[in-house]
Amino acid sequence: MTRESILSAIRDIGIVPVVRTESAASAIQAIEAIYRGGIRAAEITMTVPGAIRALEKIADQFGDQIVLGAGTVLDPETARACMLAGAEFFVTPSLNLKTIEMARRYSKPIVPGALTPTEVLAAWEAGADAVKIFPAGAMGGAKYIKALKAPFPQIEMVPTGGVNLETIGEFLKAGACAAGVGAELIDGATIKAGKYEVFEERAKKFLAAVAAARSH
Repeated sequence: MTRESILSAIRDIGIVPVVRTESAASAIQAIEAIYRGGIRAAEITMTVPGAIRALEKIADQFGDQIVLGAGTVLDPETARACMLAGAEFFVTPSLNLKTIEMARRYSKPIVPGALTPTEVLAAWEAGADAVKIFPAGAMGGAKYIKALKAPFPQIEMVPTGGVNLETIGEFLKAGACAAGVGAELIDGATIKAGKYEVFEERAKKFLAAVAAARSH
């Protein structure tokens, strides 16, 4: 997939599911569940034990049927390992210019984490495709995105933290191109209970919330 097609797929879906689980196996099962629920994107964080293996497995299993990303990527070496394992885009929790450089070199989209106006602009000027505003909820949620979009209308933003079924519509209306959703979609307690079908239902609800926000 080209860089632009990956980005437009993320924009269309409107949700980047952040898969932060306690094992590679549970990450894979969680992604299968949200895929059944209609979400065609997922970000496996590097905090998952065996995350690279999980990326390889999902990339093999789904191919182009899913836009697969690597999250919590802290350095260019990790980004490259994830890319070789099949990751199509990278998400970082903080701003590391060398990681952005690495993604640009291989024409892979990168969504680095930033919070302040200075960091957001620095990320964009360094070549970020979109900027992950994290932790968005702690900074006032959708209001903060709206405030940032005023001076930076050209910067695509993906708020993460504080995004749930109630707030996702507000974030999109405030100008976010998509939103990162973590435990509100895929949580440890549901995995422990083995109730993966819950994720399928939640995926449908999140997609409905995105569609509702965009239809107004």
